[in-house]
Amino acid sequence: MDYTKDPVFLRQIIMDHYQHPRNKRLYDEHDHYHERHMNADSCIDDIKVQAKIKDGVIDSVVFDGVACVISTASTSIMTELLKGKTLTEAKELIATYNKMINLEPFEEESMQEAIAFSNVGKQANRIGCATIGWRAISEIISESEN
Repeated sequence: MDYTKDPVFLRQIIMDHYQHPRNKRLYDEHDHYHERHMNADSCIDDIKVQAKIKDGVIDSVVFDGVACVISTASTSIMTELLKGKTLTEAKELIATYNKMINLEPFEEESMQEAIAFSNVGKQANRIGCATIGWRAISEIISESEN
């Protein structure tokens, strides 16, 4: 069975990352990191994403704040997916994720657990939730490259 097409399995991934978010913490002020605060006008999503980037590689990425199920789970998955990736690899994964969210053809295998959000684009009001953390890391990457 192809689990990437099983809605029950995909919901389980989302709920696992919501109930047990990975990398949900912030660095202390003495650590060297890039940070982006993001919030939504239309819901409770209000998060900070922090990343340590060293020699063109995302050494680690963390987040914290108040957010809905979709925002929390997608950001949790993002932190795991991007850790250890070069900035080029990270930008490619972010682009693939955005294609998936926008219901465009995309390379499924690279998405790993993020595939759980493959149907979010069918609910326009959830796209912002599913992309808030991803937009934050995109801004952090751009900032780090300048």
